Amino acid sequence: MFQNSAYEHIQMEKNPENERNQIIEACRENGLQLDSRQIDQLEEYSRLLESINSSINLVSRKEDASLLIRHIFHSLLIGFHYPFQEGEKVLDLGTGGGLPGIPLAIAYPKTDFLLIDATGKKINACRQMIQTLGMRNVHAQKIRAEEIKGMIFDVVLSRQVAPLRKLCRYAEKILRPEGLLICLKGGNLEKEIEDALENAKKNNGFPSDVVQHELESFDTCFAEKYIVIACR
Repeated sequence: MFQNSAYEHIQMEKNPENERNQIIEACRENGLQLDSRQIDQLEEYSRLLESINSSINLVSRKEDASLLIRHIFHSLLIGFHYPFQEGEKVLDLGTGGGLPGIPLAIAYPKTDFLLIDATGKKINACRQMIQTLGMRNVHAQKIRAEEIKGMIFDVVLSRQVAPLRKLCRYAEKILRPEGLLICLKGGNLEKEIEDALENAKKNNGFPSDVVQHELESFDTCFAEKYIVIACR
């Protein structure tokens, strides 16, 4: 079965001058402590992503909220439901421009993140940004999920890459027995979740449960946006 869960209501202000403090406050109130250096890194990543996006299509260029809110804060919301632990290995499947992996790697510097994508230009962009940011706990590799061999992860992440049923098929093979698939998705997900649960018998019982959490209470730009967590 799946369920909806409402966050404490925190409406993100549209004034760019307030975004830094608003993100710090929202994260603090939901158990994610960010210091000034981490916030600086998130803002620098936002600038890098915007700059590279002018020549390589990494994120949408027509949006109703700043890149810092719509993409980077959006990624951080995963940490409100899953506090990544020291030494955990996390795969960001179909990372594109490093989302959600790079923001989460900034927020959780003692967790190891691997970003993968089949598009070489996107992986090269991620590597460039990782190097500029001076990050050591995140790496990027050009590879497809089905090509991964000999690696096991505690968590697999995905941001609107593929239907949940397909993502579960990929994740089941590379997750630890107690591992989770955590996705950022949008729209009406009822049928998609039902399909994934019905298909579980073909994936060694994965997923046995799927939980859906709404995000609109943080900002209207997250209307019909959800965190979806699939577990065994």
